[in-house]
Amino acid sequence: MTDLAEIKATALRHVGTQHPALPRLHVYSIDKPTSLGALIYDPVVCLVLQGAKRTIIGDRVLDYGTGHSMIVAAEVAAMGQICEASPEEPYLAANLYIDPAVISSLLLEMSGMPEPPTDTGFGVSQAGPALLDAWHRFISLLDRPNEIAVMAHHLEHELMFRLLMGPQGALLRQIAGTGTRLAHIRRAMAWIREHYAEHLSVEAMATVAGMSTSVFHRRFKTVTGQTPLQYQKHIRLLEARRRLVSEHAEAATVGFAVGYESASQFSREYKRLFGAPPRRDADSLQGSVETGP
Repeated sequence: MTDLAEIKATALRHVGTQHPALPRLHVYSIDKPTSLGALIYDPVVCLVLQGAKRTIIGDRVLDYGTGHSMIVAAEVAAMGQICEASPEEPYLAANLYIDPAVISSLLLEMSGMPEPPTDTGFGVSQAGPALLDAWHRFISLLDRPNEIAVMAHHLEHELMFRLLMGPQGALLRQIAGTGTRLAHIRRAMAWIREHYAEHLSVEAMATVAGMSTSVFHRRFKTVTGQTPLQYQKHIRLLEARRRLVSEHAEAATVGFAVGYESASQFSREYKRLFGAPPRRDADSLQGSVETGP
């Protein structure tokens, strides 16, 4: 059986590189702890190889580290922080962004499994020996790029099969297909991200999801850890931060552009999420970009 040290040694050889034939596989490291930061996850499976991280999704706090497997099955809004990392022992993880078609293909071969109830859109568990073996074989393709064209399809299917058979299998099964409960929630999430700057009602969001308002509100919060309007606000503020840093625009102008009608409310909610007023936060981020790590 593979141990983590073998996977870590392979991963360290490929930190920050991305093979064009494996575009959804990312190996990355961070050499110091970070402050809590806002982000939006894409559906992904992650194996932590060294260090520790904290992710806050709604009122759920997930602390996980070496040997843990994390699955995110929807585009959830979160706060993330690297808790254990140093130049000598950086935080090291492998991410594989999920292709729903792979899950659907496997489930056809694993026929007879009923759709699980709508659960949270995320979960963490300890990676078992069979899953570690599958991760090692998949990541090791980066050492043998001439084999990727033939082997990547099979090894990704093996990795996803092990995940489907593991503690988070029910969570991962939700991402397959267009008619699942999670798919309806994700459709509404995508619509919110597209129309984030508009005044949106929960009733309109529920219509997009094809659900009654009460069912939609309950399932949305179950999946994302947030109410629909909290999710929209998170999207607005992340976009505002991006604009403040990249466009050097005035805070009030950006606030209005992302849908706020009050500059004071924008500043207040921005500070609550990012820990500093809009302009000060953006200047700090810009200074980090200009001076480097």
